[in-house]
Amino acid sequence: MAGIKATIPGGKLIELDQCYVDIPAYGKVIMRVLPEIGDSKSASYNDEPIMGRAFPLKTYSHSENRSVSMTIHFITITKSDIDENKRALRALESAVYPRDQGGGPFIPPPICKIKCGKTLADDELCVVLRSYSVKFSTDSVWDEEQYIPYNFDVETTWEVVYRSSNLPGQDRILSTGG
Repeated sequence: MAGIKATIPGGKLIELDQCYVDIPAYGKVIMRVLPEIGDSKSASYNDEPIMGRAFPLKTYSHSENRSVSMTIHFITITKSDIDENKRALRALESAVYPRDQGGGPFIPPPICKIKCGKTLADDELCVVLRSYSVKFSTDSVWDEEQYIPYNFDVETTWEVVYRSSNLPGQDRILSTGG
């Protein structure tokens, strides 16, 4: 079993073209380091008391949102990485803000797509960004012109969204993950 090489000769990180966040009006933020991923979903059940029964009957009520957390790692190897990392950070940050509609009221933030191989699903997942958090550590070297650290992480929390006509059931999750 062959592993993935992290760099090409010269030390530049390899882009992981099947691991990305696709943000409308920006494009793809392609990972160069595997992100840390968490995936969670829960179901809600109600207790229905039954006369003469020692324990209530559990009835399914509804499912909660599927939530995906990703810690995206940004690393600077070459001088051009600083600007690229800054653009990617701004694109991620923009995904929680409402979109402008040219003089009218704002419209909701964009629906993005995420993919990391087949970790989350066989295909892209449609998601909305619920939150992001970035902390610029002083443990890393900083660029002297832009004051951007060479290494930083962005913690993101996404909620998966589906068309009403395309809601997944257990069979679909078992076969494709999404």
